[in-house]
Amino acid sequence: MSDTSKVIEMLRADMRDEHAAIIQYLQHAYAIGEGEEACEIEAIARDEMRHFDWLAEAIVALGGKPDMVRGFVDLEGNSPGEWMGRDVQAEERAIAQYKAHIAAIDDPKLKRLLRRILSDEEAHRRDFVKFAQKMAGLPPAGPLTARTGAGTPPRVLEILQAGVQHEYSVILQYLYHRFVMPDCEIGNELEMQAINEMQHMGWLSEEVAAMGGHPLMEHTKLALEGKPAEMLEADIAAERAVTLDYTHQITEVEDEDLRALIERIRDHEVYHDQLFSDLLSEMQGESGKPTVTGDFTVGSLMDK
Repeated sequence: MSDTSKVIEMLRADMRDEHAAIIQYLQHAYAIGEGEEACEIEAIARDEMRHFDWLAEAIVALGGKPDMVRGFVDLEGNSPGEWMGRDVQAEERAIAQYKAHIAAIDDPKLKRLLRRILSDEEAHRRDFVKFAQKMAGLPPAGPLTARTGAGTPPRVLEILQAGVQHEYSVILQYLYHRFVMPDCEIGNELEMQAINEMQHMGWLSEEVAAMGGHPLMEHTKLALEGKPAEMLEADIAAERAVTLDYTHQITEVEDEDLRALIERIRDHEVYHDQLFSDLLSEMQGESGKPTVTGDFTVGSLMDK
């Protein structure tokens, strides 16, 4: 196939499915809780994150734009064994699609990339078959989407769920900006901070799951388009808004450990803001535009 637009659309479809797999597998890992299997499932989700990244880079190299839309996330099933069966099915769909795309694409470099990803997916399928067999006898746990965290103060769950949604949103936004950013140094920094935001989402989601809730991994509105400086400005705005939110929410949380976790995440967000502001100042200074002045610090929040 020599039609570049069709190749890009195939890779975008693969991106959507990798995106869905990341969320599906993380949800299952958090629901299972602590243990060897949960850790292995999280490791598989990290593999899918790498695939997502590689596919985005391939799309940009072809002159296209990455797709941040998510494919089908299958959260049906009432027990760990059933969840693992759903994951086996997800891998089987991915394997079939990658094989079809490998056969349809002529470019040898792209075929090599997709074969590399296919190898991982085949290994993941074997892992999920093993997990499904091992968990087959576990008792029903109920539908994931029906988990409400009953018994936990509603405001605490609301704070955690808002944090999950924010972190998920900025992960997608920073990664997209990284994919299309012409400046490699800035792109690398965006990727590093997106990885940090993934940690935040994981910490908050684990707290929600431990309280008997279902982490709401749905993103808010993303600021994707614009010139590089406008992208950084959008990222700074996102950091400043959530830093204020976390600062006010900390005062509402009584549990000492949970309050310390939110404070830690808040402090990371302040660092992200300062880092992005420095990058923006350097970019604007090089172009002769006014630079950003003043630091947004934890201390400066007390007056807001």
